[in-house]
Amino acid sequence: MKLKNTLGIAIGSIVAVTSFGVLAQGQGAVEGELFYQKHFNRSVDDVEDGYNPGASIGYFLTDDVEVILGYDKTNYTRSNNNTNWQKIRGDEASLTGMYHFGTVGDAIRPYVSGGFAHQSLTNVQADGHSGRDQSTFATVGGGAKWYITDNLYARAGVDASYKLDNGKWDYAPTIGLGVNFGGGSKPAPAPVPEAVAAEPAPVAEPAVAEVVRVELDVKFDFNKAVVKPNSYSDIKNLADFMKQYPQTRTTVEGHTDSVGPDAYNQKLSEKRASAVKQVLVNQYGVGANRVNSVGYGKSRPVADNATDAGRAINRRVEAQVEAQAK
Repeated sequence: MKLKNTLGIAIGSIVAVTSFGVLAQGQGAVEGELFYQKHFNRSVDDVEDGYNPGASIGYFLTDDVEVILGYDKTNYTRSNNNTNWQKIRGDEASLTGMYHFGTVGDAIRPYVSGGFAHQSLTNVQADGHSGRDQSTFATVGGGAKWYITDNLYARAGVDASYKLDNGKWDYAPTIGLGVNFGGGSKPAPAPVPEAVAAEPAPVAEPAVAEVVRVELDVKFDFNKAVVKPNSYSDIKNLADFMKQYPQTRTTVEGHTDSVGPDAYNQKLSEKRASAVKQVLVNQYGVGANRVNSVGYGKSRPVADNATDAGRAINRRVEAQVEAQAK
């Protein structure tokens, strides 16, 4: 009855501890466990197999290596072979190292263990002994832990104990239920990078088309409408430009100085404009439909007609062509 009460209290404590939600797997963790063994007594004569409840506490030196102090009691064991079925009592304390496979946070972690134990066991009186037998064992074992939650685990394994006094072995299949707390934690999941809104691609400003221009200024002798030879190169430059930009058109404008009647100067200015147009069209191949000619007489002087130099400047034909650069 006492054992049942003790187990009930212990199991209740395990459930209570798990409610704290503190993950403890890994280095620095502490594990407390209640276990139950079927103990096959092979190292001592005339003793039946027993059932041993026990408890242990362990500390993780690293994520994988645990040092464990354990204690169990020998119960429900009697002597045999006509030895009056004497009730056998005993207990055992152990120091064990346990290595866990896998990684912290795995649900299942297999293990191997090894260490030493000291056992105190009632002697069989029918064999001529009294008191208790004190024995030392070297222990090895293996099994697996199942981490039901971050703090609660179950264990199943088999321990083998080698009795140093007589070279015989005991065996103990074991199940246990334990809690862990106070250590590290599972590896944190990799942070999910926040989505960064892509900056809108810069909108290219429309390119400003470059405007190119060619101007023509052909000078004429007094009272003449004949293009002078030194002006042909300037007219050719205008023609070449118009060929490079075939969408262009131009108007050639004729002018005179102030000498003479207005009507005469008007006719003279028109003849001068027509003469330049004929050079563009007939000699340099510019389409006639792309060239207009007009005369303004003496109405638009650009210099002083009171001087010979000023009048020479005013006797002229002007033209200009603009285009957007390619």
